[in-house]
Amino acid sequence: MQNNTINFKNVFQLKRATLESRIGKFYDDTHDAKATIKYLVALQIRDELSTEDFSFVLSELVRHIFLKTKATRALRRYYYLFLDYFTAKEWKHLTSRLFTVKRFVTEKLTQLMDLIEEVRPEAFAVP
Repeated sequence: MQNNTINFKNVFQLKRATLESRIGKFYDDTHDAKATIKYLVALQIRDELSTEDFSFVLSELVRHIFLKTKATRALRRYYYLFLDYFTAKEWKHLTSRLFTVKRFVTEKLTQLMDLIEEVRPEAFAVP
């Protein structure tokens, strides 16, 4: 079985063109959006730390992953790092797509219950 992973050490050593082809091939072979996004986040870090230009690496792939694939926890976790890849209208659509109203209400209710429990621990205590 062939190992399709890219070593994170290589993410900080290889040239842009090589990384673009390897990450693109990795996604084409595996369709692993979570790992691909993590590689792209690492490239954004490299862009900030180095003098080389790694901005907007694989922008079409990023747009495809966020706009066309299933919304996952990994996409919700890292989506704000890719704000510059989208127009304002697309960003609004992406935000509403990743964070549905039901999920938003559930998260807010959980936070509210936690706050109430901090103030009145006996409110939810089991007798």
